[in-house]
Amino acid sequence: MLHAPRMIAAEIYRGSSYGPKHPLGIPRVSLVVDMVHALGWVDATNYIVGPLATPAQLARFHAPDYIAAVMQAERDQSLPEDMMMRYKLGKNGNPIYPEIFRRPATSAGSSILAAALLKDGGIIHHPAGGTHHGRAAEASGFCYFNDPVLGILTLLDGGLDRVLYVDIDAHHGDGVQLAFADDDRVLTVSVHQQDLWPKTGAVTDIAGGMARNLPVPAGMNDDEMRFVLHEYLLPLARDFNPQAVVMQCGCDALAEDPQSRQMLGNTSVWEVVREFMDIAPRLMVLGGGGYNPYGVARCWAGIWAVLNKNEIPEKLPESAEEILRDIKWSHRLGREPAANLLTTLADKWRGGEIRAEVRGHVQFLKGYGV
Repeated sequence: MLHAPRMIAAEIYRGSSYGPKHPLGIPRVSLVVDMVHALGWVDATNYIVGPLATPAQLARFHAPDYIAAVMQAERDQSLPEDMMMRYKLGKNGNPIYPEIFRRPATSAGSSILAAALLKDGGIIHHPAGGTHHGRAAEASGFCYFNDPVLGILTLLDGGLDRVLYVDIDAHHGDGVQLAFADDDRVLTVSVHQQDLWPKTGAVTDIAGGMARNLPVPAGMNDDEMRFVLHEYLLPLARDFNPQAVVMQCGCDALAEDPQSRQMLGNTSVWEVVREFMDIAPRLMVLGGGGYNPYGVARCWAGIWAVLNKNEIPEKLPESAEEILRDIKWSHRLGREPAANLLTTLADKWRGGEIRAEVRGHVQFLKGYGV
């Protein structure tokens, strides 16, 4: 008998911040954990504390000298300039902060553990995961270790040979695509905002043959996400017939997120997750981007509800509402939340026109097949 869905998280994310001027100077995972507790959706049977990955585990993908540099950065809270330049640590939006090794190593350890727990099937939600820009020997895009890659490698090491990676973050999943570009056991699919950093993932980019990219112009709405899901993502998934699905559910494509210009509501994100629950016997659902703390807390708590088939309340109980009201968001991009972001979990459907460019990209990609 398969386990009920399990959540992996840890207390290291509470109070850990990239700094007050950084987009990740906000609470995220701790909010999700507090919300699902307030809603009565987790207990000792389905909540697992994420472990710290060892340097040896990280070295399954990352270069040993890079791992050592991240550890040195945490110990000294600084690095020589040449190391900062070489490893992009303390550069390019990747600050040296107090938990620079332990925080991403916990995310990586949690994805490795999730893959091991999925050996015989099941569903794991790991909201701190999804650091999809990390490279083997350098930090990139706020990502120090690439936990999706490490999770997928663990699945492959366990004997699987058909893993589907689906990324719906507003930003292209470049690091994961690069890691598996020539590995015919892993199909990577990314739906992302066109021309947004890192400005990769063109519709013609299939890497070594095992990548599919669906860039969407700014303003993507829920009807367009539904169109992409049913017209492309699900048929592709069924054709590939994966033994495991790894989903990166960055929620920076929500309308209220300051780092993209997409217009999604969280209900279309939940719909994507719901439809992928029956695609394969193993499902790992990761977090990713998300720079509005109210949007992150509501979207990822709702993903947990979807995975457990829990009813979404029309109005949040007072204990959950209080968590949202207590959020401090002092970043220059911080916004005063609309009233519904404090009192509800689900957004109203944000529909709209399915634009010709979206239809055209879906039609173009269908020509590749698997």
